[in-house]
Amino acid sequence: MTGARTTLGVVFRPQLPPERLRGVVAAAEESGLEELWLWEDCFFEGGVATMAAALAWTSRLRVGVGIIPLPLRNVALTAMETATLERLFPGRMVLGVGHGAQEWMEQTGVRPASPLTSMREHLTALRALLRGERVTTSGDYVRLDGIALDWPPAAAPAVYVGATKPRSLRLSGELADGTVLDQQHNAAAVRRAREVIDEGRAAAGRTEDHPIVVYLHATTGPDAAARLRRELEVWGVESVPDLGVAGDAETVAEAVHKLADAGADSVILTHTADEPDLEGFVRFAAEQVRPLVPGRTPSGR
Repeated sequence: MTGARTTLGVVFRPQLPPERLRGVVAAAEESGLEELWLWEDCFFEGGVATMAAALAWTSRLRVGVGIIPLPLRNVALTAMETATLERLFPGRMVLGVGHGAQEWMEQTGVRPASPLTSMREHLTALRALLRGERVTTSGDYVRLDGIALDWPPAAAPAVYVGATKPRSLRLSGELADGTVLDQQHNAAAVRRAREVIDEGRAAAGRTEDHPIVVYLHATTGPDAAARLRRELEVWGVESVPDLGVAGDAETVAEAVHKLADAGADSVILTHTADEPDLEGFVRFAAEQVRPLVPGRTPSGR
């Protein structure tokens, strides 16, 4: 993908109350931020509802959700919701799906015995429904009898998979349109993930682009380093080298460059839980960091 431009975005974490979303969305739209990403962590706000609101409040912002847990919804409902959003806001949504945290799936009574089989069945049916196909299938986790969308999108939107382990990464390469990597991936881990994803693509004979979205812990301001350190400790990854970034725009941009060189197509800055000014952080990303990473060409591909 020679000459590829690295996309820059920011996460709105669901640990913030839903009523905070509108101000963050407005800051993203007004500052020219390319993408705003949402999470559907149990048991905070729903990813589809927040995505719909963010899209409705804006006219150009691209909004991603990464990820919604596939087992929580019947695949027909996931397809209906996705198709509706794509028809209402064509080309502005990015759907990320995944296994979901298994302890949460256990709490809700939908934990699959085989998360990988569940994901394969859901992905296969979901992508077929979004292509406007009529689907009949009887798997271990997905059972549909002659289901087709009455309002399929004009063009099927891309479906990304959130993955970390090798088998899930290979499956993403085989069946998905892109992959979402969480903020526990440094540049070396991104490079390894790209290699495994490409194994899945090769096995399936897929040659089209497969974008990788990577979350990056990021802080700025006078206490940035301390806040980043606390955040990494909460996640239990303080010993992982080159994970996260704290500092001014040049420092953050250099961390983005490293991930892009490792194979990331989109880098999404993840604020700390104690970020004092999220709207200001969004503007910092769009107005100060973005101009410093206009067009990296990933070399680890």
